[in-house]
Amino acid sequence: MANPMRIRATEKDGVVDVRVLMKHDMETGQRKDAAGATIPAWFISTLEAKIGDKLVYSAQFGPAVSKDPYLQFKLKGSGKKGDTIVVTWVDNKNETRTDKTDVK
Repeated sequence: MANPMRIRATEKDGVVDVRVLMKHDMETGQRKDAAGATIPAWFISTLEAKIGDKLVYSAQFGPAVSKDPYLQFKLKGSGKKGDTIVVTWVDNKNETRTDKTDVK
């Protein structure tokens, strides 16, 4: 399983600011190793954030996203202090990672 995501969520004036740092190599499939062999593509393809059962953010990524992607988004009217935000990504090898944090 992949390393945990670092998630921070803070609420101010009714707007929740969510910041996510994902640990992932994000290989494009175009680089070569020391022996000259192509390194296979391996990247996060989808990401979802939920509060309870409600989907509040969804994204699709591709091979052009850099290693260890950082994502920030804001939610208005979809969260408050004490709510739990659950973030899940799936990569092109169907590996998945889910982490959560409470809104502060």
